[in-house]
Amino acid sequence: MSRIAFYAPMKSPNHPVPSGDREMARGVMKALADESRGYEVTLVSEFRCYDGKGDGEAQNALFQHAKSEVSRLVKMAGWSAWVTYHSYYKAPDLLGPAVSQALGIPYVQIEATRAAKRLGGPWDAFARAADASCDAAAAIFFLTAQDQEGLAPYKRDDQPQVQLHPFLAREEIEQPAAKSEKSFLSVGMMRQGDKLSSYQIIAEALVHLDEDWVYEIAGDGPARPEVEAVFAPFGDKVRFLGQLGTEDMAQAYGRARAFLWPGVNEAFGMVYLEAQAAGVPVVAQDRPGVRDVLPGAALVQVGDPARLAQNLSRLLNDASYRSERSYEARSLVRNKHLLGSARKTLWSVLNPLLKDT
Repeated sequence: MSRIAFYAPMKSPNHPVPSGDREMARGVMKALADESRGYEVTLVSEFRCYDGKGDGEAQNALFQHAKSEVSRLVKMAGWSAWVTYHSYYKAPDLLGPAVSQALGIPYVQIEATRAAKRLGGPWDAFARAADASCDAAAAIFFLTAQDQEGLAPYKRDDQPQVQLHPFLAREEIEQPAAKSEKSFLSVGMMRQGDKLSSYQIIAEALVHLDEDWVYEIAGDGPARPEVEAVFAPFGDKVRFLGQLGTEDMAQAYGRARAFLWPGVNEAFGMVYLEAQAAGVPVVAQDRPGVRDVLPGAALVQVGDPARLAQNLSRLLNDASYRSERSYEARSLVRNKHLLGSARKTLWSVLNPLLKDT
């Protein structure tokens, strides 16, 4: 059995905090593991190369740590290829290019991005390292149209740039549950910044809903007091579920007639795929990344909370329309965003690379 080395510099698949990034990393490992082709996947390092503050000293320390980790990994060897998931200016891959070069194996990147505007700023060294890792890759998979635009100016004839649609790590999806009360759902971490902004936009939309409804929120985090304050005017119509496990999360999707999440600066949003797989139609703002995983009917122009409420109200009250949107959502996920499609895409590029080694 041949082995593929896997590494995620921002967040290991074993990271204790749930996130879309962690789930995608796990999904990629699952898609790469293919016994029929004689390959298994090994998570080769837990080294987290992340600086969220633009701290030059912290980056220097991570560069030094990476050197020792490279030395350790080169001594291990035994891999046929190296695959890195999500290298960017805050979390560049400082391991894969060096180890791959030393071992003479193909180096592949998934969700790699470039950020020219970060050059010369507090993340300059990391941004240059992220660019260098892109240059070293034998192939790059991009997940969204926005990422493709950033990579396109650097495209080379000897370096395929291929779209890998964000995907759920499952082979099929189940039938949706029947809905009873007029319930809708959001799923999101509670922290300052973009997540809190999304919650604030939802609160602005809720004032435009005039019928009976129940709004459930799954998620937790350090900004929970601020989120609770945002929704305090709506009383017990808003239910805080906290962070849910897999079974409880499935039940929450099962209750919901609609899924509401504006998606402020989401890379793409795994929660959108999870909701749609459960047959729950989505209402979101029309933003880059978000539009890569949702049908046009789900998208509302940014800055129009009344329209968010209007689209949500129709899903809550019009059973026929909701059924059409549910079918559309499930079909989208089934056709483009499941494990089978991801596996096919990844191996269409990996097979030729591995044959050349």
